[in-house]
Amino acid sequence: QRLKAAVHYTVGCLCQEVEEDKDVQFSKQSIAAISEITFRQCEIFAKELEMFARHAKRTTVNTEDVKLLARRSNSLLKYITQKSEELASSNMEQKEKKKKKSSAAKGGRTPGEQEAAVTENEDSNMA
Repeated sequence: QRLKAAVHYTVGCLCQEVEEDKDVQFSKQSIAAISEITFRQCEIFAKELEMFARHAKRTTVNTEDVKLLARRSNSLLKYITQKSEELASSNMEQKEKKKKKSSAAKGGRTPGEQEAAVTENEDSNMA
């Protein structure tokens, strides 16, 4: 029920933006109808996403499932693909930053440099 109310509120806000931008009016009944259709369509999408994941023998919905859902709308599929690639590259950058931070915490050396330093220390200890 709360989710349905949130959808109704969001649709109302979007309709208000369109009213200001396009100089049109939406009746309360039309906003309620758009909200109901939107909510029902979201339920259908959720069920389809669940089925796609289950068909792939997974319990988690992933981006490929979302792309499959959006396949009928070329512009939506293109947008989702673009955002997915942006997120993937952002995640890779964050992982690289974590690696650099962890290597800096170990003395700022790469594993190869650390091994060379250990060998150097062993050599000096033997002398």
